[in-house]
Amino acid sequence: AAELDLPFRVFDVNKPDLSDVGLLLQCAGPFSATGKPMIDACLRAGVDYLDITGEISVFEYAHDQHDRAVAQNVVIAPGVGFDVIPTDCVAATLKDALPDANHLALGFDSRMKMSPGTSKTSVESLGNGGKIRRGGKIVTVPMGSLSRQIDFGAGVKWAPAIPWGDVATAYYTTGIPNIEVYVATSPSAKRGLTLVNILRPILRLSVLQQMMKGRAPKTGPTPESRERTPVHVWGEARNDAGVVRVARVKTANGYDLTVTGSLACVQHVLANRPSGGYYTPSQLCGADLVTKLPGSSDLVVE
Repeated sequence: AAELDLPFRVFDVNKPDLSDVGLLLQCAGPFSATGKPMIDACLRAGVDYLDITGEISVFEYAHDQHDRAVAQNVVIAPGVGFDVIPTDCVAATLKDALPDANHLALGFDSRMKMSPGTSKTSVESLGNGGKIRRGGKIVTVPMGSLSRQIDFGAGVKWAPAIPWGDVATAYYTTGIPNIEVYVATSPSAKRGLTLVNILRPILRLSVLQQMMKGRAPKTGPTPESRERTPVHVWGEARNDAGVVRVARVKTANGYDLTVTGSLACVQHVLANRPSGGYYTPSQLCGADLVTKLPGSSDLVVE
């Protein structure tokens, strides 16, 4: 705030000062600690709530507050950053292209360096295993147990399934009961994923998590590195008849998209005053939201 010469206020997350606030864009992670108390505070105060989380548990909690949000006429829209604007828009577009799809795979190819907050959130998830959706339910699977060779848009890459936020949100957007999310990585990562599965009980220990968080990077990617690392986002929908539709879009680096995407969603809420309730990004702003952001290509469906 000081660097940008903006006003600020400091408060305990469990006793937030929301006086004179009409809308909150929550950027303080890890959202496992800040999401629930801030959502609850906004519902009590009648303040619209948006955030940039990618955590499945936060999406589930926010979705569970839909009826409260409707009653209070409060917009609850988590995930208005890179998690999950691009993939959510791909999911919504594929649902339109193949309305009877019963399986949805999403994913992305990025070489961007993690920020301190993202690194710490990743540490928290290590002991929880992989997450996919089967028959409408979120289930836990061993990390790396599902993988594919995928052309995200920059050549075929090996990609394991990861516990990405769309396992929750893409279901709310599309109603498709079977969902997986993949990320391009090096095949050499297989050994590390196997080790994570073996050590899962230990990785849940708070002492070990604090040690690993202490080793997280102190700074995020530089503007120059962000400029060099666009993201290729991909999705595939399939129905019972075996019909397959594939969608791709290229976006700016995830951190840049988080800035432009979250502010676009804030501006949309302030300008359009949508009715209270829970929203995914595409439900809030339309499936073409990602293509309106700087650095994005057209979203192409095949």
